Amino acid sequence: MRIAIVNDMKMAVEILRRVVASKSPQYEIAWVAYDGKEAVEKCGKDTPDIILMDLLMPVMNGAEATREIMAKSPCGILIVTSSVSTNSAKVFEAMSYGALDAVNTPVLGPGGKLEGAAPFLQKLERLEVLCKNSVSQPQPVKLASAAAEKSAGTPYLAAIGSSTGGPAALAKLLAELPADFGAVVVIIQHIDREFAAGLAEWLGMFTKLKVNLAVEGQTPSPNNIYLAATNDNLVITAGMKFEYTVEPIELPYRPSVDVFFESVYRHWPRTGTAVVLTGIGRDGAQGLLALKNKGWKTMSQNKESCVVYGMPKAAAELGASTIILSPEQIGQELAKTNF
Repeated sequence: MRIAIVNDMKMAVEILRRVVASKSPQYEIAWVAYDGKEAVEKCGKDTPDIILMDLLMPVMNGAEATREIMAKSPCGILIVTSSVSTNSAKVFEAMSYGALDAVNTPVLGPGGKLEGAAPFLQKLERLEVLCKNSVSQPQPVKLASAAAEKSAGTPYLAAIGSSTGGPAALAKLLAELPADFGAVVVIIQHIDREFAAGLAEWLGMFTKLKVNLAVEGQTPSPNNIYLAATNDNLVITAGMKFEYTVEPIELPYRPSVDVFFESVYRHWPRTGTAVVLTGIGRDGAQGLLALKNKGWKTMSQNKESCVVYGMPKAAAELGASTIILSPEQIGQELAKTNF
């Protein structure tokens, strides 16, 4: 796997070189850039598999460099910054432009010991798996018998799945929903659990509805938005409560959109709306098709507005989407739903 390093600090570059080399002889450093503009230029000439992108740099910062790279010569991007928590706003900006994940930069501790190398390598391994699976064929969704239509007292559900570039698309969609929307909104975004609380808070700035983390055993209620909050898969149980499950263990995209859609197909006793937004891979397409066949309204993001036209493309190829629009238009369509 060919890896590029983008960081204006030479010490950080050397530390990242050392950590990458310690992992596998198959990891090759493709090139190094010391600011975002240089990274955009080098990536255009030689696109690596993964870029380790710093955030705060002269000339062009990492978020803007991510935006330009994903538009011109897309590849996997891992944000590697001095403090993910301190720079959370920039982290979510970079993820909105297409960065896949973020991690703190490893540092030299007392006695020259590397600190933070293990979580960095875990993130790097995860990105390698995601990139390798980005063009894989979809696995069939295992559908049990669907719940009987007993909709009395059951709130309307809008189920939304997103991945690469999802934060910005979600913000645009949610901004269109009125304060009295009256439905339950559940979001499955491919994101590490350490960012879930921050993403919920960030999304809350764009919507009139309350954004909550989905809690195990909780029954979702109308006029609330719920965000999957762990690296396990969120599902709806037969008792209409949230539950987290590690299964299926082999899925590279977590939390899984297909797994949530499949649980909704089985257990939510009323038709609603399901949406697939921008993202790498094919997660959500099979589940969206199943819900469409059950009578749900299904929508996906159009190619023009996607950071990565993967998940919505897979949904369109399966004929799973009845409506294809921009995130803003999807939000407007949801807002005028008569339920």
